Amino acid sequence: MHDDRNLVEARLARVLKERIRPAVHPLTTPLSVEIWSTPGEPVPVAEGLAAPTRPITPGTPWGTPWGTSWFKVTGTVPAEWAGRTVEAVLDLGFTPRTPGFQCEGLVHLPDGTPVKGLHPRNSHVRVGSRVAGGEQVHWRIEAASNPDLDASGVPFQPTPMGDRTTAGDAPQYVLGEMRLAVFDETVWNLVMDLEVLGELMAELPVDGARRFEILRAVGRALDAVDLQDVNGTAAEARSRLAEVLAAPAVPSAHRISAVGHAHIDSAWLWPLRETVRKVARTASNMTALLAEEPEFVFTMSQAQQFAWIKEHRPEVYAKVKKAVADGRFVPAGGMWVESDTNMPGSEAMARQFVHGKRFFLEEFGIENDEAWLPDTFGFAAGLPQIIRAAGSTRLLTQKISWSRTNSFPHHTFQWEGIDGTRIFTHFPPVDSYNCEMAGRQIAHAAANFKEKGVATRSLAPTGYGDGGGGTTREMVAKAARLRSLEGSATVEWEAPADFFAKAEAEYPDPPVWVGELYLELHRATLTSQAQTKRGNRRSEHLLREAELWAATAAVRTGFPYPYEELDRIWKTVLLHQFHDILPGSSIAWVHREARETYVRLAGELEDVIGAAQRALAGEGTRELVFNSAPHARRGVPAGSASAQAVQGGTAAPVPREGGGYVLDNHLLRVEIDGRGLVVSVYDRAADREAIAPGQAANLLQLHPDFPNQWDAWDVDAFYRNVGSDLTEVTALEAEGGAVRVERAFGGSRVTQLLSVPADAKRLDIDTEVDWHETERFLKLAFPLDVKADRYASETQFGHVHRPTHQNTSWEWAKFEACNHRFVHLDEPGWGVAVVNDATYGHDVTRAVRTGTDAGTTTTVRASLLRAPRYPDPETDQGVHRFHHALVPGATIGDAVREGYRANLPERRVTGAGAAVPPLVTVDDEAVVVSAVKLADDRSGDLVVRLYEAHGGRARATVRGSGFAADRAVLTDLLERPLPDTEPPATADGAVVLALRPFQLVTLRLPRA
Repeated sequence: MHDDRNLVEARLARVLKERIRPAVHPLTTPLSVEIWSTPGEPVPVAEGLAAPTRPITPGTPWGTPWGTSWFKVTGTVPAEWAGRTVEAVLDLGFTPRTPGFQCEGLVHLPDGTPVKGLHPRNSHVRVGSRVAGGEQVHWRIEAASNPDLDASGVPFQPTPMGDRTTAGDAPQYVLGEMRLAVFDETVWNLVMDLEVLGELMAELPVDGARRFEILRAVGRALDAVDLQDVNGTAAEARSRLAEVLAAPAVPSAHRISAVGHAHIDSAWLWPLRETVRKVARTASNMTALLAEEPEFVFTMSQAQQFAWIKEHRPEVYAKVKKAVADGRFVPAGGMWVESDTNMPGSEAMARQFVHGKRFFLEEFGIENDEAWLPDTFGFAAGLPQIIRAAGSTRLLTQKISWSRTNSFPHHTFQWEGIDGTRIFTHFPPVDSYNCEMAGRQIAHAAANFKEKGVATRSLAPTGYGDGGGGTTREMVAKAARLRSLEGSATVEWEAPADFFAKAEAEYPDPPVWVGELYLELHRATLTSQAQTKRGNRRSEHLLREAELWAATAAVRTGFPYPYEELDRIWKTVLLHQFHDILPGSSIAWVHREARETYVRLAGELEDVIGAAQRALAGEGTRELVFNSAPHARRGVPAGSASAQAVQGGTAAPVPREGGGYVLDNHLLRVEIDGRGLVVSVYDRAADREAIAPGQAANLLQLHPDFPNQWDAWDVDAFYRNVGSDLTEVTALEAEGGAVRVERAFGGSRVTQLLSVPADAKRLDIDTEVDWHETERFLKLAFPLDVKADRYASETQFGHVHRPTHQNTSWEWAKFEACNHRFVHLDEPGWGVAVVNDATYGHDVTRAVRTGTDAGTTTTVRASLLRAPRYPDPETDQGVHRFHHALVPGATIGDAVREGYRANLPERRVTGAGAAVPPLVTVDDEAVVVSAVKLADDRSGDLVVRLYEAHGGRARATVRGSGFAADRAVLTDLLERPLPDTEPPATADGAVVLALRPFQLVTLRLPRA
């Protein structure tokens, strides 16, 4: 019996491959093909259609890297095929790799009407189901010769193919066969029957009765196939499988809601401009499939991708809009892009939902209730309340299944954020956002589902993704056979909202997970491509300033608020927060363009800020100090401009006995030794030393960095086993009010300026690195004399606490984590903050000192630079600048304030000299204003967003300057009144708020 079983499986595999699948197209005839290749970047469709072509035959190389070629394909349906189903099979030169990573095409009619996309698993174009014979076939194919960056077969190898400027011009592909073919639907269905049953059989218990039933049926079906006449005997073979295919699933079978899907990275191993075309190709494919399959439902997230189709391919967009109106093509997620969620700042994360949801509402009249982030590299603890504040209540992701150390304990649960907000969350147990309806995937989903016994449902995003492609007719056919099939989970096409509604109804009290959803993988994305990260951080803060000062100037002077400009810039910044751009895991082309984009945006935002501030300053010669930070400092009220004198400067360096320098401003005494290292930071008021005994801060440490996989994405824990301290100096000298330190190592140089402001308890460290290392990791260390079992890292609208110890594998796995502007650690009554202006990755460790001291050293290390070689072999080569500050004696409020200060420098503008009072004031330092702007609906109303930043209760009065705030309305992120919510309390023309820890509030203040 055992030998029979093995023989049937082997027989099935060979007969399918060599006889039955080839018989799907029993008759073929070649098509005539001509080609025209663009000399540069892609051209408009009309130009491609009109271009002169030359003949090309199968076997001919074509396609320079990142090039575009237009194929003209013509032919005539043979008369003898009358009454048959005919389609074309068009092979651009596909390789066996999955779609999205090689050549692709979009088929058009001669008038430019899009027909469908082409990729290696979807290369057919239907001519007719009952042809008359003699039909003329004429298509134009826009074909992209995108290079396969892993064509060597060895993944993650450095390649110059990642940028058109270095890719060369050697042809990438060899044209395959372009043929008309008779399509035998009976044989194709036999293939689907046999694949489904064969895949199911492989997953069933070896000695189970159901397996043997299928085994015998498959054997009988194969007996019925005449290998010399497959087409003539396929119907009989199918009849012998009908009984086992009709056996229904057991009532307790796991229920899978399948939704068509094509996770398309908005940039990754291709540039942004190519994603525009990938989306058009996939959307064309899916609208064509929806027309053929009445039960099929497709979903697509990322409003940016819909916007691209609308702008660049309106004829495709018309089909999409109709399918959306029919409820078949479902916009999902409500975000501008599937962004990273660790690094975007508070407002940026909020605006992802504002711009995404508003686009779907305005274009389709649809509001999504779910956030859709299948491939994002972990989820910040501030995200639940942002999702809720945007009017959504659910989250779908899959990526946490990639964690390498711990298996997440739930697939369906409530996720609780830092403020106590909970959202219903689902991780598909199929462990893929590119499900193909393969038997092994369906069986894995059912077996893997962790909520067995209390819940029965999971979701399976089904279709080729990453580089696009979407669902295929084969996947739809398999799902139909799995709708209710004994031995398998059941499968039904459903929109995400329908799945979530059923899942919530059957599981009303799921378990709760509190805090961040940390991905135990891809930790190095917090550091790779430092200039991209600096550009993002700088753009976020420039946008804050631009909105604040433009709104203030609009209210005070009638300055024209730049609605369109700010909207466009926000969307560009949000796009670049996509989870392979901001994390630094895209090809060189993407990051080269990102750097150029950030420079352009900075110039545009500086123009907006400058114009608004000049309008406020008026004409004159007196210097005004504009302060955009949310807290008052140096006597300048927050969000104001003042002509009052501001104490400035820094403590002058004094030579130190034994070498080095001392910086002392009577608040702080800092000692820098002859190595340029900080050996003492003494807090005079607290009579407390910040640096651990015998240790030195401002210590640059260099580690080898060669992860086991995923070069730009990963840093593995073993990197810490080997490292060197950079203590040699090439120069150490006083320079103005700072100490200048220069070092050289490998092929790189570092220059640092260390200073202490004259009036602040803070050590500023400005670092410039001319970086020319390969596969190295650079850290900046601060060993602190603080015993802390946990520390705080800023995240969106608050902070999250992480342990400094490694008691469990969950804690050990967080050996590299994310912070925004600060980390803070403390003992009761005294703490230390490390703030930054551009870095995100860091690690915090603790050690107990030996000897009579026996104290604890807690070391904070900021991650500065890496040098991975894939997918960008020149990652981060060149000059980088970083600002860090060590703030001894800091409370969490000090950390918040200093974090903003480091990112929002004061601006000096010449004007009339009259002070510009803040447009809005808040009387509690624990309540931070994150945005002041005019309402997006152009009503002129003022919108103020604020949050409790210290992690405690707060009662704050919000007051408008020059207008009453007592008619404020509480709104969601989209500036719509919150339903079933009482108006906020008011007193003396101001709003009085009582906030819970980390609570986010948006106020709309009417001005009319």
